Amino acid sequence: MFEHFLEFFLHAVEDTLPLLPWILLIYILIELLESKADLRRINRFGTKLGPVIGSATGLIPQCGFSVMAAKLFEQKYITVGTLLAIFMATSDEAFIIMLSSGEGAVWVLPMLGVKVLVGIAVGYAADFIMKAIGRGQVCVEMPSAYEETPKTTHEIFIRQYLEDKDVDVKCSCGRSHESDSVWKKYLLYPLWHTLKVALFIFLVNFILTAIVHSVGEQAFVDFMHRNRFAQPFLTCAIGLIPNCASSVVITETFLSGGITFGSCAAGLCANAGMGFVVLLKNVRQWKRNLILIGASYAVAVVVGILLNLFPIVL
Repeated sequence: MFEHFLEFFLHAVEDTLPLLPWILLIYILIELLESKADLRRINRFGTKLGPVIGSATGLIPQCGFSVMAAKLFEQKYITVGTLLAIFMATSDEAFIIMLSSGEGAVWVLPMLGVKVLVGIAVGYAADFIMKAIGRGQVCVEMPSAYEETPKTTHEIFIRQYLEDKDVDVKCSCGRSHESDSVWKKYLLYPLWHTLKVALFIFLVNFILTAIVHSVGEQAFVDFMHRNRFAQPFLTCAIGLIPNCASSVVITETFLSGGITFGSCAAGLCANAGMGFVVLLKNVRQWKRNLILIGASYAVAVVVGILLNLFPIVL
């Protein structure tokens, strides 16, 4: 028993260690882009282009943007369609893992395409339905006058739109980096993110190795193939879990051959990070919140089933 445990442990370590430098590099690049990118012109979330811009914004691998979307929606700055577009496009650490895994990088563009198209389609469909039933939302104008004009992602999406202070999520990692030293901001925090993601990757690899060893690799593959149309129901349920671990589990299971591309895409479409948690804090709108969660789950499952009918082969 101990020999098998040690074998699984070493196998998981071997699969995880090569990813560490790439994941760290990507997190450092994200931190640099997040701090330096001037996004003052991207202030059209409340316009007809909301679902398009929302989908593009949601692709950035940080759950902080789903938090931003939830707060903008609560303050009536964006429509329900733009909210769902951002939620559908949000992927947390999925793209980081794909990019750092070598062979898995080939799936980044197909996944990007699926999530953008789904986000845009769901966004405009939701706004059309709301308007058709007489519940169309008129967005109020976003505030634009500040003593110091915000220009970076932290300033725009955190300070400007979350300044009411009733949500303690300051960025995707839950920290405020404004007063941090350079080495903390560009090395320590990316390293901390990397270690957390690596731990999740290690655990997933360990569990999958144990399962495959127990039932046999071919038997495992045959079982997953026979149940590929049931997979989206499970991956979407996992995707609703408000933690980056859910996106790690889904992505790593896909890269290991445990689920199909469609099932992976479905789970990631349902993965809105902490966005749903922010909405659920408004208990007076519990019916609305349950409808949004249910709609997101249902749409994501349909996406998975459709993609499994017409699998993408690279």
